[in-house]
Amino acid sequence: MLTVKDKTFVPFIDQAALATRISQLAAQLNQDYQDKQPLLVVVLNGAFIFAAELMKQLTIPCRVTFIRVSSYQATSSTGVIREVLGLNDSLADEDVILIEDIVDTGLTIKEVCRQLAEQQPASLEIATLLFKPTALKTPISLKYVGFEIENRFVVGYGLDYDDFGRNTKEIFVLAE
Repeated sequence: MLTVKDKTFVPFIDQAALATRISQLAAQLNQDYQDKQPLLVVVLNGAFIFAAELMKQLTIPCRVTFIRVSSYQATSSTGVIREVLGLNDSLADEDVILIEDIVDTGLTIKEVCRQLAEQQPASLEIATLLFKPTALKTPISLKYVGFEIENRFVVGYGLDYDDFGRNTKEIFVLAE
């Protein structure tokens, strides 16, 4: 059990499952990008742990940069994107892999993709650790998905509740 501020969370996805699935995603990326040099665009703050673990297992030449967006308030998505820290690198003709911690409504990631696509990358794919298909409010193409989960609030492994709870080795779900 984990208490974060005023909420109680219980174990949901353990270390071993995370490690196994991230290894599988890395192998898929290594295969799909074997003749390319992708630019990983990591969405902060939530995706930093996932991105670090994934990147350590990539054997392809790649670079990394970071953006920061926010659409959450407490435990629910506001659906409104606020860009906090923008992208300084040009994406023109780059093979871009957008690394996200979680896709639920799809509104934030769709807007981020729209903004990135304006720079005319050669390709743009999304790699997300978690995906909540029942929460989706807009169609989105997700090529690399770690885990499909039910529409419940999760913390840990980079994901937060009001900026707390990111520093765990596994993912926890809000106790019912």
